[in-house]
Amino acid sequence: MLKNKSLAYPYLVWMAIFIAAPLLIVVYFAFTTAEGKFTLNNLTGIAPYTAVFARSLLLAGAATIICLVMAYPVSYFLSRMRANKQHIMLMLVMLPMWMNFLLRTYAWMTLLEKNGIINKILGFFGIGPLQMINTAGAVILGMVYNYLPYMILPLYTAMVKIDDSLIEAAQDLGAGTWRTLTRVLIPMSAPGIATGITMVFVPSVSTFIISRMLGGGGNMLIGDLIELQFLGNSLNYNVGSAMSLLLMVVVLLCMSLTNTMGDEDVEGVI
Repeated sequence: MLKNKSLAYPYLVWMAIFIAAPLLIVVYFAFTTAEGKFTLNNLTGIAPYTAVFARSLLLAGAATIICLVMAYPVSYFLSRMRANKQHIMLMLVMLPMWMNFLLRTYAWMTLLEKNGIINKILGFFGIGPLQMINTAGAVILGMVYNYLPYMILPLYTAMVKIDDSLIEAAQDLGAGTWRTLTRVLIPMSAPGIATGITMVFVPSVSTFIISRMLGGGGNMLIGDLIELQFLGNSLNYNVGSAMSLLLMVVVLLCMSLTNTMGDEDVEGVI
């Protein structure tokens, strides 16, 4: 009879080949020269791109906050619907994800460009044309549109487990809407908030398709820099690996922070 631990061996082999080995390769290239000698110049050479890293964190953070503000009430009302309606609404939330990522982004290019649909509509009212494409706002809009479902789904999963009797008890004890939200709903949905923030922030900070198609050359993000090192004219695997390693560290720090905050909030409620 096989032990339960043996069932994990295929997954461990998969992790070793497709996760651990690539990470080791990235670390190796990040700390070596083209000749294979140890160096720290790859990491120190990232300093001129500090503004790009800061812009990536700022835009990704803004998109994550907007997704959280938009998704929270949607997830709450979704979790309080009848079961059959919940299934329909969940399908509608996930429906855009069935379409190709590039096609969704191309659609926003058509909407936001100078001669696009939005500017044509505004033209009927004597407004515009407005410069909407190739801006930081367009990049944030693309992030919010593409990653909003990743915020709604974990929030919904957390909120659907909150018993209505807890909310009714808080209201019976005199808690208003704001106190019920801050003392009951938000703390009890903290795991969903932490998961949603991670699932939106991580792809937003590392994206390069959205920034290239909607942001133009003036809104380059970390993902664009890394792509240039591996596929562009620069073609420097060592510097690209150093950038990837730094981005990985930033992402891991953000994930650990959100997970810690979620655990503390849940313990406080209990």
